[in-house]
Amino acid sequence: MSQVDGNYTVSEFFIVGFPSLQPQYFHIVAWFFFFLYVTTVVGNLLLVLVFALEQSLQKPMYIVMVSLALSDIGFATVALPKLIARYWWNDGSLGFHTCLFQEHMIHYFGSLNSLILLTMALDRYLAICFPLRYPVLMSNQTMTGLTLFCWVVAHIFPGIATINFMMMPFCGPNQIIHAFCETMSLTPLVCGDASRGFGAAYAGAMFVLYVPLAFIIFSYICIIISILRMASGQGRMKTFSTCATQGCIISIYYIPRFFVYSTPFFPNLKMTADNRIATTIFYSFFPPLINPFIYCLRTNEIKKIFRRWVQKRKGVTPKKQGQKMTH
Repeated sequence: MSQVDGNYTVSEFFIVGFPSLQPQYFHIVAWFFFFLYVTTVVGNLLLVLVFALEQSLQKPMYIVMVSLALSDIGFATVALPKLIARYWWNDGSLGFHTCLFQEHMIHYFGSLNSLILLTMALDRYLAICFPLRYPVLMSNQTMTGLTLFCWVVAHIFPGIATINFMMMPFCGPNQIIHAFCETMSLTPLVCGDASRGFGAAYAGAMFVLYVPLAFIIFSYICIIISILRMASGQGRMKTFSTCATQGCIISIYYIPRFFVYSTPFFPNLKMTADNRIATTIFYSFFPPLINPFIYCLRTNEIKKIFRRWVQKRKGVTPKKQGQKMTH
């Protein structure tokens, strides 16, 4: 800390992580987060690579999938390296402005993912409920414009919160009882009353999370009604299976967030620091870890591409259906 006009101001913060974790387990936790980071980045980069190399995937559905993959890579890269360093080398220090940058980007990618999930729901809604008009309503140019809009608009509410923190005094403790810098962990460190700033940040978070969720729920209701009207039982099961899997991921993304962000406003919702951090890590990093499998490996087009790549590596020439393959 530095002293200005007789008052101490915080010049850096320290990421504590799990407050009850014993030092003998630090390396195990560090390896866990390292594996989580590498797996998340490699899995999502593979999706981006497949999209870049395969012309057949230049479709609206895959454009938004790639946008989600890039967002997941960005979130993991902003949040996990410092957490890994905290437990590997006991290096949890972050400069004041670096911490505020991380706080902004953490909430930015959280907002971005919510908007991307909204865009994905819109795409599936149009594809299933209006299949004949879908090519006109959702072209590659339209989807590209929507995803770029999401990447820009997602800065608004996190930007407001970050500007508020830059104007608030930090003159006391600098230990962040969390896995990274974010609004709930920074608010208790503000000197004076920060309830107004936290209230505004909470309102913004609820808006950017649950307005998209409301449309997602509406779209899934319409999709389920359309599925039930399908003549083909096999088509119903396939579409319902895909939507159910995506619905589980969306539930993991939204529901735990509500409880974590709402604990200061509901006295009966009590969470220990360790439980709050574990819940945050679960809803923050589990969806990015499995998104490539949910949205890609369950897609027949991408499975065929991977199969063709493997056959080429083995020197197998794929033939038309009904013909044998020769070496």
